[in-house]
Amino acid sequence: MRPEVDGLDLPALEGFFAEHVPGFTGGLSAEPLRGGRSNLTFVLGDGTRRWVLRRPPLGELTPSAHDMGREYRIVAALAGSGVPVARAVAMAGPEVLGVPFSVVEYVTGRVLRTTAELHALAPADIARCAHGVVDVLAQLHEVDPEALGLKDFGRPEGYLARQVRRWYDQWQRVRTRSLPDIDSLHDRLAAACPPESGASIVHGDYRIDNTILDPDDPAVVRAVVDWEMATLGDPLADLGLHLVYADPAFAPVLAGAAASTSDRLPPPADLARRYAHTSGRDLANLDFYLGLGYFKIAVIAEGIHARHLKGLTRGDGFEQVGAAVAPLAAAGLRALAKGR
Repeated sequence: MRPEVDGLDLPALEGFFAEHVPGFTGGLSAEPLRGGRSNLTFVLGDGTRRWVLRRPPLGELTPSAHDMGREYRIVAALAGSGVPVARAVAMAGPEVLGVPFSVVEYVTGRVLRTTAELHALAPADIARCAHGVVDVLAQLHEVDPEALGLKDFGRPEGYLARQVRRWYDQWQRVRTRSLPDIDSLHDRLAAACPPESGASIVHGDYRIDNTILDPDDPAVVRAVVDWEMATLGDPLADLGLHLVYADPAFAPVLAGAAASTSDRLPPPADLARRYAHTSGRDLANLDFYLGLGYFKIAVIAEGIHARHLKGLTRGDGFEQVGAAVAPLAAAGLRALAKGR
C-alpha cells in the first residue's frame, strides 16, 4: 500500500492524469519539493516521466493569493517568448483535490536554495550566476504582454498604490501581533508613491532559488518558477524585491540559510547597475522600490507565521519565520529614509 501524501489524493490524480496528461503510464508517486513557503509543490512520477504539481497551502486562503489559474496562464503564455519556463501540462479546478492545481513538466537542473549550495560554486561562477539571473529578469520585462495574449492580465496604471494598499490589507488579515513599524512603513510608502516607471509582466517573487539553472553552467537559467504573484505592473517592483532578498533579515523566512542572502553574491548596488545597463531603465526612485519590497516580504512572512501557529505548514524551519517580520519592516523604513 502506498503511503499517503499530505495535500494530495493520488488515486484521484491518477484518474486526472489518465485523461489529461499524454504519455502517462499509470501508477503515480509523489514527493514534496522543499524550498517554497507558500504554495505546496510536489514532484510526481510514473516511473518513466516526471512532472511538478503546485497547489495552494492547507487551511483558509487569503483573497487573491495562491491563484493557480493565473500561474498556469502566464507559464503557458511565456512558452516560446525567450523567457525560460517549464512547459505547461495541465490545469484543474477543485473537483479533483478540493483545490485548484497546476501541472508543468519537470525541468532538470540546479536550484540554489541555500548558502551551502551556492558556495559550492567557484567565486567567478557565483558572479556569473547572479548576473545571468538579473539578465533574465530584464528580459522578462521586455516581453510585450499583448503579443502573448496577456493584455488583460493586470492593470499597470496605479499598480504601485494598489500594491501598498493590498499588502497593508493583507497585513490586517494575517497579523498575529501589533507591529508599529509596519504601520509606519505603510504610511510612508503611501505618501512617497511615485508614478509607475513603466509597464511589463512582473514575476512578483523573483529571487535566485525561484530559478532552475543549467547543471553544467550556473549562468544559464533553464526555467523561472513560482509565478503565483505574476501580473502586469511596474518592472522596478520586481527589481526592488530581488535586491531586498539579499538582506540577511530575510534568511529566517527560508530556514536561516537562503542563498540570496550570501555575501559572496555581487552586492545589490552592482546588480542594480547590471539591470540598469541591460534594460536601459532609470533607477532614480530605487529606494522606494526597496521599501516596497521589504513591506511585501514582511507581510508574506507574517502570513506564513500565522499559518504555522495554526498548524497548517508542512516541513522544517517554519518556527523561525515570525522572527523575520520586525527586522524586515525596520529595514524598509531605513530604505525609505535613505531615499529622502
